[in-house]
Amino acid sequence: MNEERYAYRVRQALNHGLKDIPPAASRRLEAARHLALGRQKQAAPQMALAGFGGPSFRLGSHVPYLKQILAIAALLLGMWISFYWHSVQYVTALEEVDSALLTDDLPPDAFLDNDFFEWLLDDSPED
Repeated sequence: MNEERYAYRVRQALNHGLKDIPPAASRRLEAARHLALGRQKQAAPQMALAGFGGPSFRLGSHVPYLKQILAIAALLLGMWISFYWHSVQYVTALEEVDSALLTDDLPPDAFLDNDFFEWLLDDSPED
């Protein structure tokens, strides 16, 4: 009963102040009311299906930064794949040079390479 009496008093107070509102503002308020009621009628079917995972269910509404998280995850995955691919290529190139050194199939130009001389100096045993 208290809620009904409170609602009645609120309605009386709003109706009492209704006379003080200019006619232009009253028309704008009435247009806004009609617009809100129209939107409420459009949203009512979606709200009825909300519990069943209907069209009102959107994953983005539950995770506010989902697009950014997915973009960062895709970027990190791409970087990891690139690093892995380059490391595999580097190891393959080293395997080819090592196997050529072991089988003495190394071309003479390889002995003129400055990196080869640095490698020989770095791998020499220290006395």
